Amino acid sequence: MQRRTFMTALPIGLLLNGQAARATTYFTAETVRLALFPGATHFTDRSLVLSKPQMAAIAKASGSRGATPQLVAADAIGPGGKLGTLLIDKVYGKHEFITYALALDPAGAVKGLEIMDYRESYGDEIRLPKWRAQFAGKSSGDPLKIDKQIKNISGATLSCVHVTEGVARLLATYATVLQHA
Repeated sequence: MQRRTFMTALPIGLLLNGQAARATTYFTAETVRLALFPGATHFTDRSLVLSKPQMAAIAKASGSRGATPQLVAADAIGPGGKLGTLLIDKVYGKHEFITYALALDPAGAVKGLEIMDYRESYGDEIRLPKWRAQFAGKSSGDPLKIDKQIKNISGATLSCVHVTEGVARLLATYATVLQHA
């Protein structure tokens, strides 16, 4: 008699590379706004459709491809006026998307970076404040390369590389399209 083996689905996660897959949401669009711009009284959303020439200019300026034609930005407004701009983006880690938010001051320099959703089974060390703080004060035109200006985290290399490329792309997008719009 032949014996058959049946596997049942894991109720909590799928095993990848010997580790349980996990998807964690750390911030929603609303909570990340308040975390990165605590003094804001309101936000003005700006929805833009980037043209092919704008996307090409962003890719050239950032050295990073992958700009999406649609972009939603939010200007943070406080009692004294504009506090800065919030951009939400996503990049691939190794297998899954990483959603992150980038806060820029009114001059276009990085004010803060938060990881909103992390779906990979490992590499979430990019959430560490010390790693994210490396971006503070960077603006379009500043070089942003792993192992040069931005330190890599062993075990999170692709997450580090792709978030760094994404930040460079958003900085170029701000300088190319949003700063004077």
